[in-house]
Amino acid sequence: MADARWPILPVTVVGSWPRPRWLSDALKARQAGTLSHKEFTRLADEATLLAIKYQEDAGVDIISDGEQRRDNFYSFVIEKLEGVTLMSLMELLEFVEDKAAFEHLLGALDVPAFAIKNPTVTGKLSQRAPLVLEDYQFLQAHTRRPVKVTLPGPYLLSRSMWVRDVSDTPYPRLTDLAEDVIGLLRRELLALRDAGADVVQFDEPVLTEVVFAGKAATRTFMCAALAARESPEAELAFAVEALNRVVDGIEGPRLAIHICRGNWSQREDVLLAGTYDPLLPHLFQMKVDQYVLEFATPRAGGLACLARFPPDKELGLGACNPRSEAHETAEEIAGRIQEAVRHLGPERVFVNPDCGFGTFAERPVSTTEGAYGKLQALATAAHAVRASLGR
Repeated sequence: MADARWPILPVTVVGSWPRPRWLSDALKARQAGTLSHKEFTRLADEATLLAIKYQEDAGVDIISDGEQRRDNFYSFVIEKLEGVTLMSLMELLEFVEDKAAFEHLLGALDVPAFAIKNPTVTGKLSQRAPLVLEDYQFLQAHTRRPVKVTLPGPYLLSRSMWVRDVSDTPYPRLTDLAEDVIGLLRRELLALRDAGADVVQFDEPVLTEVVFAGKAATRTFMCAALAARESPEAELAFAVEALNRVVDGIEGPRLAIHICRGNWSQREDVLLAGTYDPLLPHLFQMKVDQYVLEFATPRAGGLACLARFPPDKELGLGACNPRSEAHETAEEIAGRIQEAVRHLGPERVFVNPDCGFGTFAERPVSTTEGAYGKLQALATAAHAVRASLGR
């Protein structure tokens, strides 16, 4: 809906920005215990300032901190919580029921078992620091533009962190862990509201997996420990209830949920495919303002599903593919924006990439130069469409 903080068709990002090599090296050193927290913070601050500058120069209207302090979009919680251990997929392999099948799955999906790490609950959760509040405060202090803060969603955190035979002593069931996860995310959202955050986005990428992969294939690299229910409907109902309990009654920030089909590989053939149609009835039950969805990849289907959007919901339109080395032209992107506008009107469309540019520190899907060029094209396209609308 119209908002004085940004123009119509505001350009924004999903979250992550490619990390400089020196920051990735520092992140590994910190995880190994050979770099102090103070020194890592100094380097992460510098990388965040670079990410801010790139976004501002590209013409982004609502910026993020590029998630520069994170190993990936959800594993960073180990820095903030007691009772969580970072485990590589190779370490998790020991606890997977069918080890041979899981190894085969990782190979088929082009997933490096040593590089991608999963936060795993090994004890009762307790909070030692805010999840993202301090990151937001640094970002807000270093830009005059509206900002977006990203958080892992309650379903993603519960699903990924609960590993059978590791987590079931402190939390006998996945739903037991979810109770604590919902509480900590709600407290974080309240703190962000009180601090004045403009947009808070919850990342729930695995919801597409629930729909498209089916029960037999749900133990992928991103959620190896899911005690899957008998039906996708039960999983989706659980996800809806969890998110709604986090956000219930909280007003102030624009609340968004981001859903994609995987962002760990540049190989389109290993990523999930399917339209949003099976998900929409569940998404529309979520008490959020905006759905941040990918549409630049043919795997997502077309924009016809936008005709089903309720009149009070906005779209974060995925208009360029962060995994592709080919650059969409501003004209191509403008055409995609115009099609979305025909369905929803210009006040209900935000413009963003399909997903982040550096979701996993060890598996970036784009270079800094590539990401910058794509954001420039998004901004140019949005300006052109605004001009065509006389706005």
